[in-house]
Amino acid sequence: MGSLKNKIVSADEALAILQDGDMVAVSGFVGIGTPDELILALARRFEAGQGPHGLGLMFAAAPGDGKERGLNRLAIPGLVRRVVGGHWALVPKLAKMAIDGQIEAYNLPLGVVSHLYREIAAHTPGHITKVGLRTFVDPRLEGGKLNAVTQEDLVSVVELGGESWLHYKAFPVNIALIRGTTADPAGNITMEREALTLDNLAAAMAAKNSGGFVIAQVERLAEAGSLAPREVQVPGVLVDCVVLSQPENHRQTYGTAYNHAFTGRQRVPLDRIPPIPLDARKVIARRCAFELPPGGVVNLGIGMPEGVAAVAAEERVLRYLTLTAEPGVIGGLPQGGLDFGAALNPAAVLHQNQQFDFYDGGGLDLACLGLAQCDAEGNVNVSRFGKRLAGAGGFINISQNAKSLVFAGTFTADGLEVVVEGDGIRIVTEGRSKKFIAAVEQVTFSGAYAAERGQPVLYVTERCVFRRTRAGMELAEVAPGIDIERDILGQMGFTPIVQDPKPMDPRLFRDAVMGLEPWLLGLSLAERISYDRERNILFSNLEGFQVRTIDDVELVRREYERACQEIGRKVHLIANYDGFEIDPTVSDAYFSAIAYLENRYYETASRYTTSAFLRLKLGASLASRDLAPHVFETKAEAQARNTAQSVPLKSRTALSQPDRPQPPKEPLNA
Repeated sequence: MGSLKNKIVSADEALAILQDGDMVAVSGFVGIGTPDELILALARRFEAGQGPHGLGLMFAAAPGDGKERGLNRLAIPGLVRRVVGGHWALVPKLAKMAIDGQIEAYNLPLGVVSHLYREIAAHTPGHITKVGLRTFVDPRLEGGKLNAVTQEDLVSVVELGGESWLHYKAFPVNIALIRGTTADPAGNITMEREALTLDNLAAAMAAKNSGGFVIAQVERLAEAGSLAPREVQVPGVLVDCVVLSQPENHRQTYGTAYNHAFTGRQRVPLDRIPPIPLDARKVIARRCAFELPPGGVVNLGIGMPEGVAAVAAEERVLRYLTLTAEPGVIGGLPQGGLDFGAALNPAAVLHQNQQFDFYDGGGLDLACLGLAQCDAEGNVNVSRFGKRLAGAGGFINISQNAKSLVFAGTFTADGLEVVVEGDGIRIVTEGRSKKFIAAVEQVTFSGAYAAERGQPVLYVTERCVFRRTRAGMELAEVAPGIDIERDILGQMGFTPIVQDPKPMDPRLFRDAVMGLEPWLLGLSLAERISYDRERNILFSNLEGFQVRTIDDVELVRREYERACQEIGRKVHLIANYDGFEIDPTVSDAYFSAIAYLENRYYETASRYTTSAFLRLKLGASLASRDLAPHVFETKAEAQARNTAQSVPLKSRTALSQPDRPQPPKEPLNA
């Protein structure tokens, strides 16, 4: 096992310490932090007849790739007896053993498993929380048990202060398999190349304080005493053995060998994210994006909600949000697929259990999560479907405690084909599987419990939006082109409340930017006007602005005239018309007002929009009033018409000084 001064050993030497029946805590979130070198060696030793037998496994987020890697390698009859896991979708081989009753198996909320490491380390009786009430982990439903052979109760209901809480039982951890970047001979572990910190420290403490052992996998070694104390994430006093991994078993994620931007040690530009194609997925992501809270903290789940980040980037609103991911990421741009859990340019990376302290206490302003099944009560199931076990992951912690909640998913599944056209959507082929059914197979989220607590909940699909009210599920919005009876009620297993549903915003279905930034920020027309005094440029941000009535026309004329009169000389206008909308009934009045303003107050006027259709429409209306008809595609082209030199942003003057803080406006020379 190596001397007291040198804990660096081979994987076989380290794993020889495992005994039959040990409970083994394994780090990892998908492939991030997953100790594959140790897992491979454990499987190899067992298949060579070297034991151990009947192990217990404990993990918060499934360390696996959904196929062969990670804990899937340990799905060998006789090797594993019991599993306590938070997420199961990426360990399908273990999940099959659980569903088939070959092992004892529990699915507890990811955040609960994460917190249990701390409780075990502190020798408390367990974790007490409201997380999981009224869901399948509540012992009055299923208690988190996954099959009939699982008999021991790990969850109980307790009464404290006149309220019901769930108590999750603590149990000893005999072995912790963790992962870091660098180790010294004393076993001090740093994590500078890891995308996440996870629960390595808490799991190591749990094992040591249970009288067990800690084995750490690293990718490189350092001289004794050379590691900076502030860089050490797991101190050597907690580590028994260090194993140097082969490079192929120590990838940063299962999708990426290494990316500096995942560690925050190097930042990459985020303004080059390509827009996602306009399809049902994008329509859903766009509608969810309208719920984003400026200045708020947001969690975006895996799958359909991942598109919300892409829409936010396209609409240039990422800077107003703090996106987070449950394994500990604060800020940056969370990633998907086999990079899920990591983020580009994170502002901070917390320990996973600390992130769930924040989440459980209500730190999230909004969560946008996936929608697999929904029923008449507004209950949602994302965890189990017949023989397919996905597991709850962080879903229960997040959905139960976010201040506002949006579920996102297509209305039906398996073969759904839609066409996004005009200002609406058309169903070409209906999906074979209904997602809005009479009763979900498993309750991962309780709609009734949310309604009792006053939590706002939306259910967003490509064709409609539901809202969970105290009275039940209400149809709140319907997409243009959708027949309520045929395309909605006829495809559901229950009848929702239908009163006066509004049409979904037509911008959701157009192949152009929506103008989400000013809409989210609630900019007044006066706040959309700014002046560069040195270059004598009046910048008009009409992105997403809607002109519906004669009153709107008069507002435009009045505000721009006021601004120009305040300046006291003719100006060069640059106007952004991205996402601009005008009702045909007031079009003549609007462009007459524009002609009046241009003839009276503008030296030159340059307009731009990325929408080819809108460029043609604006150009024709301008030409009919003897105004310059050309509408540019980009801001740079519009600015090129003005020959004045660029000047610092501080020379620009906002013409409105509202009481609330002004949002950052893009500089004219951008």
